[in-house]
Amino acid sequence: MAKERVKEETTTSDSESESDSGNPQAGRQQTRTGLEWLEELSDVPMGKLPQQLDSQRTRVECKFDAPIHTDTVTYSGAYASMGVDNSLRLDNFCSNFGVKVERLTEEDMEFDMIGIDPALANAFRRILISEVPTMAIEKVLIANNTSIVQDEVLAHRLGLIPILVDPRLFEFAENDTPNEKNTIVFKLHVRCERGGPRMSVKSDEFKWLPNGSEFPLVSEDSKAGSSSKPKTYTSFSCSQDSLPEFSNNPISPMANILIAKLGPGQEIELEAHAVKGIGKTHAKWSPVGTAWYRMLPEVVLLQEVEDEVAEELVQKCPVKVFDIEDIGKGKKRAKVARPRACTLCRECIRGGKEWEDRVSLRRVKDHFIFNIESTGALPPEVLFTEAVKVLEDKCERVISDLS
Repeated sequence: MAKERVKEETTTSDSESESDSGNPQAGRQQTRTGLEWLEELSDVPMGKLPQQLDSQRTRVECKFDAPIHTDTVTYSGAYASMGVDNSLRLDNFCSNFGVKVERLTEEDMEFDMIGIDPALANAFRRILISEVPTMAIEKVLIANNTSIVQDEVLAHRLGLIPILVDPRLFEFAENDTPNEKNTIVFKLHVRCERGGPRMSVKSDEFKWLPNGSEFPLVSEDSKAGSSSKPKTYTSFSCSQDSLPEFSNNPISPMANILIAKLGPGQEIELEAHAVKGIGKTHAKWSPVGTAWYRMLPEVVLLQEVEDEVAEELVQKCPVKVFDIEDIGKGKKRAKVARPRACTLCRECIRGGKEWEDRVSLRRVKDHFIFNIESTGALPPEVLFTEAVKVLEDKCERVISDLS
């Protein structure tokens, strides 16, 4: 029996050697090492990310329950094994970066900022809110207030009224004496006569005092009856309306803002002093009503949606992102008409897995839609350029500190 087994094994080895000699390619394949076999695989192209991995890197995919792939890959060697350099390079940034204005009015602005990191986009938003300077009422000198509005509440309301003047023409007051270069003075004196109807006091009643304060500063000299000119709360060396930047553009607060309501016999007399500041100190110096951004929506139909299903898809979307097109022979097909209007309500993918298989909702990670709503002190396009200057100053300070 042992001799038979030896004979069988010999016969088997002979047959394998004969088959190998008949197929030289198989013989060479057996002699190759496992490392050489792996090196010859070409499933992952070098120097370029696979489509699925690139989509995860550049898109946020919004599923029915929650978004996925929300993180931003910043590590330079994240894709080194595939020959892709993920480091931040200046030449790549300059070639990909762009700003495109979509809407511009006197009060608001919508523009696209393309090719930037979310941290940089958020830096612009925070600077717009809290670090672009404006002029706002800081000190209120109340001579008489018999209205139902308390002095503290009245002063707070006055501070929130936007001042229509370019803050770049003024200096920060800090601890300096109020002068024509750092202070704007307004006067408000209104009275509701007895027997008359109630009256509304609005910001139109403010009067600009280009020569500074008119209220005398109480001091020992004034109490002693000095014959010299009484001092006031400001020290203007010249009239502000004599300066070329204000000669044809008088300073005023935003019009038609309600301050208080007076009954018969009530009166308000005060002076309001406006100085330069930033929103980080107090919200009254914030130049924007709001500044916000969102990532660019991307709506993709994964399969053909036709006829009744297409009409159902159009009806599901509340902002009308989808539309119907005629493809002939009495058939209709859904198409993505207004992807920018998508608010990510996910109504189009509700109703079961079949809808998630038809529609894909995505967000582009490096494409941001910015909205700036100005309070009126500066135009929105000027606010953006001023925010860029503030960010530039911050970068220069960091570079100087490190050098």
